[in-house]
Order: sequence, then C-alpha cells, then structure tokens
Amino acid sequence: MQPFRFQLPADPETHAGDAARASRRAFLKTSAVAAGGFLLELSVLPGSQGAAAAATSPPSKGLAPAAFVHIAPDETVTIQVNRLDFGQGVQTALPMLIAEELDCDWQHVRGELAPAADVYKDPVYGMQMTGGSGSVAHSWLQYRQIGATARAMLVSAAAARWKVKPAQCHTESGAVIGPHGQRASYGSLAASAQRQPVPAEVVLKDPREFRLLGKPTPRLDARAKSTGVPMYGMDFKLPDMKVAVLARPPVFGGKVAHFDASAAKAIKGVHEIFEIPYDRGGTAIAVVADGYWPAKTAREALKIEWSHAGLTPADTDAMLAEYRSLANNPGTVARPGDLSKLASAPRKIVAEFTFPYLAHAPMEPLNCTVRLSEHGCEVWAGTQFQTVDQQAVARVLGLKPEQVKLHTLMAGGGFGRRAVPTSDYTVEAVQVAKGWRARGRHEPVKLIWSREDGIQGGYYRPVYLHRAEIGLDAHGQVLGWDHRIVGQSILSGTPFEKFAVKNGVDSTSVEGFANTPYALPLQVSVHNTEVNVPVLWWRSVGNTHTAYVMETLIDELAQAAKQDPVAYRRALLGDKHPRHLAALELAVAKSGYGTKTLPKGHAWGVAVHESFGSVVAYVVEATLVDGKPKLLHATAGVCCNFAVNPLTVEAQVQGAALMGLGTTLPGAAITLKDGIVGQSNFDRYIVARMPDMPRIDVHLVPSAAAPTGMGEPGLPALAPAYANAIAALTGKRLRALPFDLEKA
Repeated sequence: MQPFRFQLPADPETHAGDAARASRRAFLKTSAVAAGGFLLELSVLPGSQGAAAAATSPPSKGLAPAAFVHIAPDETVTIQVNRLDFGQGVQTALPMLIAEELDCDWQHVRGELAPAADVYKDPVYGMQMTGGSGSVAHSWLQYRQIGATARAMLVSAAAARWKVKPAQCHTESGAVIGPHGQRASYGSLAASAQRQPVPAEVVLKDPREFRLLGKPTPRLDARAKSTGVPMYGMDFKLPDMKVAVLARPPVFGGKVAHFDASAAKAIKGVHEIFEIPYDRGGTAIAVVADGYWPAKTAREALKIEWSHAGLTPADTDAMLAEYRSLANNPGTVARPGDLSKLASAPRKIVAEFTFPYLAHAPMEPLNCTVRLSEHGCEVWAGTQFQTVDQQAVARVLGLKPEQVKLHTLMAGGGFGRRAVPTSDYTVEAVQVAKGWRARGRHEPVKLIWSREDGIQGGYYRPVYLHRAEIGLDAHGQVLGWDHRIVGQSILSGTPFEKFAVKNGVDSTSVEGFANTPYALPLQVSVHNTEVNVPVLWWRSVGNTHTAYVMETLIDELAQAAKQDPVAYRRALLGDKHPRHLAALELAVAKSGYGTKTLPKGHAWGVAVHESFGSVVAYVVEATLVDGKPKLLHATAGVCCNFAVNPLTVEAQVQGAALMGLGTTLPGAAITLKDGIVGQSNFDRYIVARMPDMPRIDVHLVPSAAAPTGMGEPGLPALAPAYANAIAALTGKRLRALPFDLEKA
C-alpha cells in the first residue's frame, strides 16, 4: 500500500463556517441539551469508570456525571462519545473534534462510549443512534462547540485566579498561559472552571489553524484492541450472571405449538426453560443456564412442534418470478421522466437485474445483558439505537424510559443489524429476564445469538429486481429510459415511515437511482412488496443495488455510443456536479487509467457513486484466473469534504470495498424455501476473506467544507466497477449479484 497523504488546500472553502461565531442559543440547540441542565460539565473525578466497574459499583452521590468532558487531576481528558463504535473509529474521530478546540494534549485524551441519555441525541436525527454515516458529519459542529466552550471556561477560571482578563490568556497543550508567563494545567483548573458561566458565544478555529484535525491519527483504542482490553458485549460479565439462548421458529412469525423439555432439563447447568413472546408476533423457547455451552446443548435437546398457521412461507425462486411479473407494469412513480421518444427509438437495451437477500453477519454475534431490579432495569449492549432500544425495553417492562439504564458497549461490527426499529434482540433479552424473574430468579441474564442464529435470524437486505428499458438513437444517445424497481420496503410499518415513505415510495428502495446526477431522460417507478421475511438497511442501504445497476448500464451505454467510459461519465455529469468529477478525476489520475498499459488479460473497470453526501469513484484492475473473476487492484477517489482523520477514512473505504467485493462472490446470498433459510454459517453463506482482498489505494479530494458521511459510501461503487472490468474482459454483462459468468 502506498503512503497515505492528505493536505488542506491553500485557500480553504469559506462556506464551511468553521470560524463562524456560535451563539449560546445555537450551541444549546445543536447540542440537544437536556431540559433543565447544561450540556457541558467539567467534572473532577478520581478516575474514569468503565462499563464493568459501573455495573458492579453503586453510583456516586452528590456528583452529577459530566455530559461530554471529564478532566481529572492527572490531566486525563475523557470524552464521552454519543455513538456506538463498532469498528468505524468514532471513539477517536469524535474526541479529536473536542480536543482540537479544547487545545488539550492528545496524549492525555481518552474516548468512552456514552450510555443512553437525552443529552447524547444526534443533533440531526433527534435520537441517540449510530447510522446513516452521520456520526462525524452530524457532530462536526456539536463536538467542536463543546470543546471551544470548555476551553473558554478553563480560560475564565485561570483569569479569575490571576486577576487578569481572559483575553490576556491563551491555551496550549492542556494548559492556560497567562500574560506574565503564568501556567495552569487543565487538571488544576477543572474544579473552578465548572463553576464558570457558560459563555454567550464561542469562536471556532479556522481550518488553517488545525493542529490535530485533518492529520492521520492512530486510533485511541488501537493498542487496547490488539491486546484484548476493550469490553465488547460478548466479553461482558456480571457477578452470578446466567446465559440464555433461544430456540426460534424456523419460519418467521411462527409459534410454539408444543414442546418437550425433559431431556434438555437433565443437562447439567441448565436452570430454566420457558416460552416467551418473540419477534413478528411469534413465540420462542428460552433456555437459561450457567453458561453458553450447556444452554446451547439443552436447546439442541428440545423437542418442539411449531405452528405456522396464518403465515405465507417465503420462497425466493417464486418471489423472483412474482417480481418479474410486477416489473412488466409501471409501479408508483418515484421520478417522472420524458418517455415520449422511447417507443420509437431505433435501438433499445432491455435489461433485468436481480439481487438476493443479504445477511449482515457481523464478526461478533448479537448479544445483550439484562439486570432487573425492583426499581428498573439495566441493559448492556453494543447497540446502534440507544434511544429506540431504551424505549422498547421500557414498554416491555411497563417502565418509564428513564428507569432503563442502557450502557453502550463496543461491538464487533453491525452494518445496520444493531439498529433495528423493533429492537428485536434487545427485547428478546428483556423478555427472557422478565420470565426468569417471574420464576423467582434475580441473577442477571445474558442472551447470546450463535452464528447460525444470526444468519438465519432475519432482518436482511431485501431481494430486489430491476427492469430497464432504454431507447437509443443511431449514435447511441439516450432518448428515453423507463426503469422499474421491485422489492420490499424497509421502512413501511416502522416509526421511520413518516420520514422516508412519501406517496407510497420507500425512498431507500430508489435512493442512488431516482436522484442520479447524470443528465438522463429517466423515469423511475417502484413496486414495494410484502413478504414474510424481516428486512433492514444493510451497509449503504438502497445504494447496494441502485449503484450497481446505474453504473453498469452507464458503461454499457458508453459502449453503445462508442465512447470511453470515463469521458462518457464526464459528459453526463456536466458542470453541475464538481464533487463527482473531482472524485472520478482523482481515481483516474492515481490509477494510471488512460496512460498505463495493463498486462495482457487484465482490464480496467470504472464506477462513481454518491451516498450519504460523499462521492467515491473506483478505477479497478481485474483479470480471470482459471476462468473465474479476480479483482487485483482498486484505486479510490473520495470526496467527503474535510477528512477529520484520514486514517479512519482510508480504513472505512478499504473495509467497505471488501464488503462490496463480498457481494460478488458465489454463495453470497440468503435463499428461502418453504419459509426456511437455506444458509446457516460461513460454509454456505460466503463473505469476503483475506485472500480475496485486493490492493486498495485511497486518495482524498482536498476540502475544508464540513465533513460528509464515510461509514458506507465506499461500498456501492466497487461491485459495478469490478463488473465493468469483467465485461471488458469477456464481453459478458453481469446482471445479477453474486457473479455467475456461466449464466451471464
């Protein structure tokens, strides 16, 4: 991998607002302050308590916990991260924002995942969550304002001590410096600083003044992760804790008709076996034991008769046949277009694309620990949806949300699976704890999903089918394009429906296509179907299929017009999409496309796509090995505006690219027959592994504009760029994922 380089332009964009004054009102609004209290408190603590210590120690009395910034006497600055870190690096990137404005010593900074609380709500979404690639983008001003406000209060405390004006003081590396050389460390000032009034306004740094932001910065948790220190949900333990597993219905929404637990109860270490309400109106059997192994062994010994009455079992083959029939007719229009010239077009491209269900398959399976008491409930989980899960737990137990203490633990991946509107796995754990307590037991309970549970447990990226009819003139120019998309709605029937389902169209079904930047006479319609399979966003959501269709068809259109695929894209983008062009030109320049001669049997592939406000372009090099596609090298041009931590951006793009590559591999599909999922582990559900990883070089378009999202945008354009390279090698257009050259 080539060295990573990043630098700010000589003349940063002024519209970023980085040096703008932030009024007190704007500060409180942006930071989503809790009613009746200030968001910012500086707390003098003897040490920072982690989740495990907090779980077993009584809370301190008379000391309100600091909302975002803790400064200890030993100069340690602990910053609360209002998100979940499940590999994307926000436990470093968000503290960087505060540390920059606070002028503290980065060597003394620590990041800590915040529990569920109103004060930690996303300032854009209005709920505490991690998703939509919005962590850094949404908290860009929020966290910087917190840092700037803390710095101002520390300066005021020092000025009062020295009897000078705050304007006579400045800060550097964790200390306030006075007009006569006086020096006071932040740790020595914290107690008096928290008694200072919150300033009416603060001034944020100009990007040209940044000393930390924009610099490649190693993650704060890198050493801890490499030595096994972080507290993942799977690692978390409480005294006397029991472990539970569930026997879930093989068909989604199924119910227990009868079960025999006599053999299971005879297994050593098994304590209780009972029925609980389960997701989607079904029921399940809970096994509670001393550990995972006896619980799992007992589950396998259960004899269960399931009822699927009233359910329509899903069959993916039959589903695709139904989808093809639907696609023959226009759906609900998501984007109107001029199709007047389509019927009379002298040439046509008619293409069908299919995409399977996809499981999230995070490295760490789902888990959740629950402790009930007479006064409330405590939950420990690696959740992306703190607010939603907290409220769901409260509903199940008949509590107020504030009676539910939800502790955020680090998670080993998620890709959307830990952000479920139904809070399925969290509710399961609480139902088990509730049933456990009803039987007179008071020990905390940890629910663990196995790998098989996770792959068969639903909430997949939906199956989608696209049908395109494109009319061309004699020169290959597009005269009209009728595009139809068929697939389940992710958001219908959820609390998010009112925000993203408009006029019968789930925006996640058509995103990245209905809003394409290309100048095309395009009409998009959609059929959102209902199937007895739970579906959910999957890393980059609708862009997982829309980018593939658009970018492979654009390549085919370039071929029809006898134009270079890069030049063709430039012409369609015009001068109204400079960020797309910048990302594309950067990827082209860094890859050597157009200037470098590839070895025989190798070919270029190109794609560019915007999602979550960021544009990622890939130029890839691929070949065939024993007749099978092989991706050798990918060069990414990324326009995400200002990159808070270029190392994190690079890692995100590389990880997303590998995940995108995984969707092309044979076996990367979830299939159902008679309502039962046909895959159960990584032997039958294929994900990309280390031998599949190509060389991936990441290059950033310099910018000082406010950051855009980066958790997901690296994924969508990889697969179509790869497919375009294979088409250049073989002449075959791959119209389905995963790849199958024999059927192309």
